Amino acid sequence: MCEDGEHNWYSVKQRALLPIEGIHVSKSLAKFMKNHRFLVTFDQDLEGVMRGCMRPETWISEEIIAGFLDGFQKGLVHSCEVWNGDRLVGGVYGIGIGLVFSAESMFHSETNASKIALWAMVNRCRELGFQTFDAQIMNPHLKSLGAYEVTSDQYMRLLRQNGDQCTDWSLPPSQILYD
Repeated sequence: MCEDGEHNWYSVKQRALLPIEGIHVSKSLAKFMKNHRFLVTFDQDLEGVMRGCMRPETWISEEIIAGFLDGFQKGLVHSCEVWNGDRLVGGVYGIGIGLVFSAESMFHSETNASKIALWAMVNRCRELGFQTFDAQIMNPHLKSLGAYEVTSDQYMRLLRQNGDQCTDWSLPPSQILYD
């Protein structure tokens, strides 16, 4: 948010999307998932996931956390948590608008925990009826999981095509109230 109380909107020229059919699971990740018994939950600790994603150089602030927690209460924001025993070791969170889920950030404190969170979140979103899983900005990690890029114009078309419907985890844009 700017000093004058206005919110900035950032749009990139290329948007990274993950296939809603599921991310690419390498043989080593599949073996890891088989041999390590992390517990995966949804919407159990959004604040913990957000705090796990906080770094001095990131955009996540106390104000952002408060806003996302408010969005969670409205049914707009959701998280996936990965636990090792009672310790939160990875997670991802994002926003559902229409049939588009936009992942905002993810973290891990143990090997592969963020990949497992992303794998579980994409699968959950597909099960709920989302048509698009937005990973925002391409990087080598996302590319290895099967992410692909679309232009800003293609992304805006996806939003228009899928914005008026909703899932149990999303609201249509017309129902989102901005305070």
